[in-house]
Amino acid sequence: MYAAVVRLTIDPAQAPAAAAAFTSEILPRMRSAPGLIAGYWLDPVDGQGLAFVVFDTEANARQSTPPNADWSGPGVTILGTDISRVAVDL
Repeated sequence: MYAAVVRLTIDPAQAPAAAAAFTSEILPRMRSAPGLIAGYWLDPVDGQGLAFVVFDTEANARQSTPPNADWSGPGVTILGTDISRVAVDL
């Protein structure tokens, strides 16, 4: 398994529009992403957001997360994505 950790910022003034775009556009694409095992999006803290998404293979993780997949939304800036092999799971 491979995890993608996506770091982003969200302009607080545009947070409602960003949330609407996430719900209507990004989440449906992620639900049908190849090899998706689980995904967790954390509430932003001081405008900083974090997503932790687990896939079956590294290729699927890279294909479905930025910069290869569009996660754009109003006031959202993707800071980076780190892909790592899951060493241990419970």
